[in-house]
Amino acid sequence: MRTATDLRHCDDLKTALDEFRTSCSLTRRWGVDLADALRGGARLLVAGNGGSAAQAQHLTAELVGRYRDDRPPFSALALHADTSSTTAIANDYGVQEVFARQVRAHGRAGDVLMLLSTSGASANLLAAADAARRTGMRVWALTGPSPNPLAAAADQTLSVSAPATATVQEIHLVAVHMICEAFDERAGVGAARGRPRASGRGDGS
Repeated sequence: MRTATDLRHCDDLKTALDEFRTSCSLTRRWGVDLADALRGGARLLVAGNGGSAAQAQHLTAELVGRYRDDRPPFSALALHADTSSTTAIANDYGVQEVFARQVRAHGRAGDVLMLLSTSGASANLLAAADAARRTGMRVWALTGPSPNPLAAAADQTLSVSAPATATVQEIHLVAVHMICEAFDERAGVGAARGRPRASGRGDGS
């Protein structure tokens, strides 16, 4: 049985998705630019907190594994997934440094740092953005409603205008999949079609 809360959630998602459609050109540009960068030897670093960490890790899984069709793996690291590093850094340097220190360790000029945040105000992501800019990396941000500090700190930002954190995260997942779609098209995945496919659905599930 549906409740008013169920319907409101669906209505909020539909409203946010309708508005998000105007940002589709940016997700395609990111996918294309990311494919060019990673095929040229660069790597993608991503980070987020909480639910946004899960979304960020979803993206790296699709790039290191595959999105739909078979293709070569590409270098993509979820910084929050290294629990030993994050806890050691938090213990020794403070929570604000958990991503920035890893960016300084792994990032190189020409790499891309993608940061996901529903609030756009997380101190550890802002510190990571600053570290990446100083390293010569490009910084892309997926955030909630703008203006917000992370949007201002990034080179390019896709902001989702939605009142609820859950809705922002749901749209972020759509954006991740659209980036992967454009990435695969640019990376020439079509050339891999016709090869024998491994068992499974092809989306990492």
